Amino acid sequence: MDIQRLISMANQIGDFYESYPDQSQAQLDIAEHINKFWALSMRKQIAQYVAEQGGAGLHVQVQNAVKAHLKV
Repeated sequence: MDIQRLISMANQIGDFYESYPDQSQAQLDIAEHINKFWALSMRKQIAQYVAEQGGAGLHVQVQNAVKAHLKV
């Protein structure tokens, strides 16, 4: 899948959790959503993008969720 599409999708999830008062929980919930609904190939692609490109274009909370909690 196109990485820009994955970034957009991940940021939409991040937008939903942006107002959560507990940002640690928000990171867990972002990762849980991605782990539950994204195919393994998509999760690997976004994780690789964060590792190699620093996650440019992704919300900081999404970057942190991918780094700390994503299952690949």
